[in-house]
Amino acid sequence: MTSRPLRGVDRPSSSPAVPLSRVCLLIGQLGLGGTEKQVVLLAQGLQARGIETSVCLLFEGGPREHVLKAAGVPVVYLGFPSSTTVLRKLPGNIAAFARLVRHLRRQRPDVLHAFLYHSYVTAAPAARLARVKVLVAGRRSLGDFKEGRRVLLAIERVATSITDHLVANAESVAEDTIRNEGVRPDKITTVYNGLPDSAFEAAAPAGLPAESPVILCVANLKVYKGHRFLLEAVARLHDRNLRCTLVLVGKGPERHALEEQAARLKIDVRFLGTRTDVEALLARADVAVLPSLHEGMSNAVMEAMAAGLPVVATEVGGTGELLRGRGILVPPSDSEALADGLGQVLADPALAARLGAAARAWSRERLHVDAMVDRHVALYRELLERRCAE
Repeated sequence: MTSRPLRGVDRPSSSPAVPLSRVCLLIGQLGLGGTEKQVVLLAQGLQARGIETSVCLLFEGGPREHVLKAAGVPVVYLGFPSSTTVLRKLPGNIAAFARLVRHLRRQRPDVLHAFLYHSYVTAAPAARLARVKVLVAGRRSLGDFKEGRRVLLAIERVATSITDHLVANAESVAEDTIRNEGVRPDKITTVYNGLPDSAFEAAAPAGLPAESPVILCVANLKVYKGHRFLLEAVARLHDRNLRCTLVLVGKGPERHALEEQAARLKIDVRFLGTRTDVEALLARADVAVLPSLHEGMSNAVMEAMAAGLPVVATEVGGTGELLRGRGILVPPSDSEALADGLGQVLADPALAARLGAAARAWSRERLHVDAMVDRHVALYRELLERRCAE
């Protein structure tokens, strides 16, 4: 499916028909996740373009707060209880919701853009009570996680019905939303994630002792990331006399099970936990891999591409859009195919160099942060034009 931008979404943002003065971005917290990173990049870009921007947090702050504050972007803490026991925390939820409505009435944003499930189901009623001109909801993953959870899906559909527009970060995410939620194609636009200049700059390799080629996987240690198939693939490589070191960056509930699996398979796996020097690790690695069972748009794959590293990944979600013709794609849950892909790259340095160069060139052209911010600005202005024309 081709992109579905609104009329005029790609026109230069320097000559707007309707002024865009204020934007509010809403998200749960500012941790080290991919969506949080994109919110920070978007807020910085909007502020740099002279658009007054604020970021509201449902639950708490996080390690990315200082970046926003350095850019002059106000951060508003709403104080929603993070407990999943909603009824027990109902008074806190009501007070926090009232704080959000008050902030929107004070700032009077032209656009409220909410990211991730809890944010956009909260934003929908708040935006209407505060009379925000345009409400946008970001869709950043496939709907797999809601299978069997009808209440979540029902709430989401109600929120979507009173939302002006949706922004997906991959065509696969947009198609999934249209197919499973009945959203009109003209109500959703695809805007790829953005990468900052630093992602394209050469980094000093991390000091990671390893005598064999290094395979790097940056992903939370959760079942859907498919690490167990990756460990099986590495064991298959060892059986083929392709010795390698697997480096896993990320934390999560699967760590203990994966450590036991690595010991059982007798393979060299380094568990590094959460790291802030991913660029240096990419510079040290020989190949990047993502074995996800399902995925929206992977920032880890994007960052590996920008670093010029060959990538082997499962063809799920937006990963195929990123790597088709620029990487090696394999079916999910298939350790044999994953081993074949990794082995192909490790055994052929010329192929690895070609894939890395192609990925870097494409990502520089299509995935730079300026392109991401400009597309959002153009979309916001188009939506404002529609609202003003009503």
